[in-house]
Amino acid sequence: MSQKSKKLKSISYKDAGVDIKAGDQLVKNIKPFAKMTSRKEVMGGLGGFGSMFEIPEKFNSPILVSGTDGVGTKLKLAVELNNHETIGQDLVAMCVNDILVQGAEPLFFLDYFACGSLKVSTATTVIKGIADGCLLAGCSLVGGETAEMPGMYAEGDYDLAGFCVGAVEKNNIIDGADVSLGDLIIGLASSGAHSNGYSLIRKIIEKEDIDINQEFDGKTLAEVLMKPTKIYVKSILELLGSVKVNAMAHITGGGITENIPRILPTNLKAMLNRKAWELPRLFKWLKENGNLSDRELYRTFNCGIGMAIVINPLDQEQTLKILNDCGEKPFLIGVVTNRISDEPQTEIN
Repeated sequence: MSQKSKKLKSISYKDAGVDIKAGDQLVKNIKPFAKMTSRKEVMGGLGGFGSMFEIPEKFNSPILVSGTDGVGTKLKLAVELNNHETIGQDLVAMCVNDILVQGAEPLFFLDYFACGSLKVSTATTVIKGIADGCLLAGCSLVGGETAEMPGMYAEGDYDLAGFCVGAVEKNNIIDGADVSLGDLIIGLASSGAHSNGYSLIRKIIEKEDIDINQEFDGKTLAEVLMKPTKIYVKSILELLGSVKVNAMAHITGGGITENIPRILPTNLKAMLNRKAWELPRLFKWLKENGNLSDRELYRTFNCGIGMAIVINPLDQEQTLKILNDCGEKPFLIGVVTNRISDEPQTEIN
């Protein structure tokens, strides 16, 4: 038989590993989640080629602020533990907290979910968590992308990315330019390790052969490690309505010592008092089991402080009251001082 006359067997996209029906089912599953996050400014529904959003009328001279992020290797723990309920909140938090520090109110959010073979139940759970995070942040889940790419990911693995857009009045942008000598630094308690340092956490667990299902503060270590990143949006927006904030830092990758300098003029530094807040047990445990130096601990993890806020000393009482009333745990953790030559911009005593 000649090559030309050989009858070829028909193959489908599904044979290649991509299930279009599964993707359609996922969109159907998540539409109610997106709907419950919808703000009045959302134009159109989920499923279009692009998402439209009208800038809220309350802004007179709006500046758009955008951010994108992922959740790092905390995702590996989620897959290993088959715990996908809150990783979506982590994703939202990493994005909205980032744009929040510039004074921006998060408006809408999009996600990217990539996998080798789409498991609809897992993806639905993850995106439900994203919608929950959007509700906490007061922003709308307006769309996203589900990419099924056979051969790119191991069985059961997936990846996540998030994209957030917010707005701030041009006159109210927070960029650190107003930070002055003597300003106070207020820290807001974190909910745990948030979504940073998990490559080191996983290395410690692997090296020491640690059972993550062991009891830890009345829960399992796994539950403590999977606690979702705290979303500070509503509390901070409440604060910004009454107090002039000179700068804010979201304490993510790089920990306390690497993130606070990002918001300080080069001639100033942050003097932090480590006794101002108690180091949570999780970080004590990581320090002990990983034999970590103080320097490594504070430059890797948030160490119990998820957000740092720089204010004028005259606003201390009002700031602490507002944040307490919003359910936060604020601590006066430091002060802004002069920096000499090439000194580090964060010092912890």
